Amino acid sequence: MSAAPLVLDASVGVKWVREEPGSDEALSLLAQHGRGEVRLVVPAIFVYEVLDVVRRTHGLESAVGLWERLGHDDLVVVGPGGELMCETLAMAQHLGCSVFDAAAPALAVHLGVTLVSADRRAHSRHVDVRLLG
Repeated sequence: MSAAPLVLDASVGVKWVREEPGSDEALSLLAQHGRGEVRLVVPAIFVYEVLDVVRRTHGLESAVGLWERLGHDDLVVVGPGGELMCETLAMAQHLGCSVFDAAAPALAVHLGVTLVSADRRAHSRHVDVRLLG
């Protein structure tokens, strides 16, 4: 049996390193991924956003450590391709959010899976979203 994929928005990854509402659930998802119970998939922008927050709040060493852990845990990082970028642009228009914020929901739709986000402002109108916090 293969693990069920979930697409994460960077707002979830930030909860891995900041104690805020929804952090426990975000950390639980990361642990489930490590055990092979779910498969976490993220748009490339996720990596930049989360690691920048870690670098600014906890330092370079912590950011590098998280990057190494994510690589060890086989986080699936999807870069922008032609079709996916067009879907992302259309999603930004549909949700009324930035292209950055549209990357995760567009990827979720592209893969036909649930989006997990803590960004209610950007993602509450998305059809298949699980909001944390």
